[in-house]
Formats: sequence, structure tokens, C-alpha cells
Amino acid sequence: MKIGFIGLGNVGGKLAGSLLRNKFNLTVIDLEKKLTNVFKNKGAKVVDTPKELAEKTDLIITCLPSPKVCAEVMESQDGVINGLSKNKIWLEMSTTDENEVKRLGKLVINKKAIPLDGPVSGGCHRAATGNIAIFVGGERSSFEKILPILTTMGKKILHTGKLGSASVLKVITNYLASVHLAALGEAWTVAKKSNLDLKKVYKGISVSSGNSFVHETESQVILNGSYNINFTMDLVKKDMSLFDELSKKLKTELEISPFILNIFKDAEKKFGSRAWSSMVVKRLEDKYNINFRALGFPEELIDDEPEGKGYEI
Repeated sequence: MKIGFIGLGNVGGKLAGSLLRNKFNLTVIDLEKKLTNVFKNKGAKVVDTPKELAEKTDLIITCLPSPKVCAEVMESQDGVINGLSKNKIWLEMSTTDENEVKRLGKLVINKKAIPLDGPVSGGCHRAATGNIAIFVGGERSSFEKILPILTTMGKKILHTGKLGSASVLKVITNYLASVHLAALGEAWTVAKKSNLDLKKVYKGISVSSGNSFVHETESQVILNGSYNINFTMDLVKKDMSLFDELSKKLKTELEISPFILNIFKDAEKKFGSRAWSSMVVKRLEDKYNINFRALGFPEELIDDEPEGKGYEI
């Protein structure tokens, strides 16, 4: 199967890298020519437009920063839709809105092609090693057709149901991660002002009922001081906004979600839209003139789990 990949950013570049590393027939495109040149030098084909990519491949993957950008890539004159034909598969791996993936899915179906949504979860360090989790919504038979490709990009693969269901689940998991991150800022503040050994606090939380994936990963780069989680403030605000909008569409008045969203909006205002999202905790460091530094923590996360073939859960 010939694979086309659109979007070689922090996550997309690593997912596409797994495909290339495992010798798949890969064609790529990105606005950043430096990124496409890296892939070209490693053996990938490069095209000029999403339409051309769709014409030349069987599976078209998009991994883009926002629903707006994806709509432009899909619907422009030189976009993916105009390059689709019967039985081609479009896999949307961006974190996006359920309604938007369904809307674009109808346009894909009108071309007798097949839409799937397949967002990922687990961090850029796991995307780099093919150990990230992938949620996939859409037609079961098409999911099974591309499962060997999915198990190269990810470790644990979940078919969530109909088209759009994966995007809803992804937004839910990102909401929870954002809540955990904001809560960590308060936890580290209390630990620091209590004069605790922060390295021991990290270990203690890790073996306690207060542990979380966010603590095990993001606390490390917070304690290092790099905050480098390879995920930016504008993206976490986008994901939180998607969850907030979803709750409103469902006529469900939530209490925690709007509060956390405002915290991240304030952090974006203070540190900039391209600041690392884990810098949300720096609001409290600055407010109380403290820092959460401790020795022995990495500047950037590296996945030490051996790369292996993924599987459906």
C-alpha cells in the first residue's frame, strides 16, 4: 500500500518517521521544505500539492495543527478531496472536532473513498519510537485493512466505533491530561513551600494514588527546568477549547473544564502561544518567586521502551 503523509510537525514527523524506518512506500508534503528535504534524503517521495499526493497514494494521512488548516488542505483546489478516487482511504490523525471530521468524511465518501479518524495519545517521545497509542473511528473493514500500518506507527491500537468517535475520545483524554498538568503546578508549589526534597516528592507521587501519566512524563522536564514536552501552549488551548465546545453542544454544564481552560489562556498570554504547555506551572513559580528544580531529571523525554510491533486492544 502506498502511503501519503501530510504534516511533518512535532507529532506527524515522528509518525511518518516510523513508516519510513519500517520501509513503507511513503510520499510526504509539508509547508516547511526543510522537513520534506529530511524525508527526501531518507528515501521518501515529495510532491507539490495534497491533490497530487492523494492521486499517487492509497492511504492519505493528515496530521495538522487545527481543524481550519485541515479543511484548507482537504478542500482547496489542489487539496486532497480533488485527488481522491474509489477505495482510497483518508486517515485524519490530527486532534480535531467530531463534527468537522464527519463533515469532511461526507466529502470523502462522495468520491467513493473511505474516511477514518485516528488521533494519537502518549506524547512525542512515544510517537518517535512507534510506541504511542492510536484511536481509530470509522468502518471496521477499512480499519482492519490499514491495521498493519497502524501497528508500525503505534503500540496499542483501539477501534473506537463509528467515524468521529476516536476524535471525541481523544479530546476527552487531552482534557484529563490538561487538568492533571494544572493540578501538578499546585502540588509542586505546596511541596516546594513545605521545603520537601522535590526528587523524593517525584518518587513518592509516582508510587502513590496521586500518580498519573502526566506526572511521570511532564514533571520530569518541569523539575529539569527545560519544560520541553514537545507540545505548545496554543495546541493545549485548542484541545481544551474542543472539549469545552463539545460539552456545550451536548448541553452539559461543566465546572472544572472552563476553569482549567482559563488557566491555560492566562499561561498563553504570559508566556506566548509557542511556549511549551508544561510552562503553565511557571505561573505559580513566578507568583511566589520559587522554582521547581531538582537534579537528575532529563531536559527532554526519551522513550526507553523497545520498539515492537503494535497490536489491537
